[in-house]
Amino acid sequence: MMEDSIIEVEHLKTGYGQNIVMNDISFSVKRGEIFGILGGSGCGKSTVLKNMIGLTPPISGKIWIEEDDIVTAEGKDKIRIWNKIGVMYQQSALFGSMTLLQNVKLPLEEFTNLPVEAMDTIARMKLKMVGLEAFVDLMPSELSGGMKKRAAIARAMAMDPEILFLDEPSAGLDPITSVDLDHLIIRLSRSLGVTFVIVTHELPSVFTMADRVIVLDKETKGIIAEGRPKDLKEKAKGSFVYRFFNRLSEENIKK
Repeated sequence: MMEDSIIEVEHLKTGYGQNIVMNDISFSVKRGEIFGILGGSGCGKSTVLKNMIGLTPPISGKIWIEEDDIVTAEGKDKIRIWNKIGVMYQQSALFGSMTLLQNVKLPLEEFTNLPVEAMDTIARMKLKMVGLEAFVDLMPSELSGGMKKRAAIARAMAMDPEILFLDEPSAGLDPITSVDLDHLIIRLSRSLGVTFVIVTHELPSVFTMADRVIVLDKETKGIIAEGRPKDLKEKAKGSFVYRFFNRLSEENIKK
């Protein structure tokens, strides 16, 4: 592990059966940064995310979460790694039969032996962090799309993770709700020192909150760019990366 890294991905090869999605990619995530994984549709962003959180194994390679390789970890070792991370899925994945408070409290019930009163207090505190303290008794069906995203982030923070993985957090949100969510993520990152790894294709959000990004490419099955979003937008004119960050078609480039 590099001194300032919290995640190291080494020579990752991933895919499904004979279908190779990414071949031999390596990158690191620095402690405390907001790190984006970008790329065109179907390039493998969500597949890489699933590998990083230990949901599905890669074909080969290592993924270090601090000193632990989540690829080879099993049993109690894997649970210990999972306790360091929180995940917000694209569709929020809240349980429809549970109130907001019950949803956020669920990880505490599963992985701790805390008294009920303590779990309630922690869950309420997490909901307050995302601005939902007044809605603890509502069901997911009573929430707006933005509120569901915030609730899912609160649940992902229940165990005080060092890393939060967010899959398309702004998907389906209107521009105002989306930018409010962006600033919530920035505030949580800066105030709590939490590292964020975000899969997204929402460029306004990328430019608002990401410290650094990688761009995955479907054709080469690799990483074709890495750096600050602003730098990638301004450099490499004529390339796919330049077109990606400037929302330009091939026809625009020819003109």
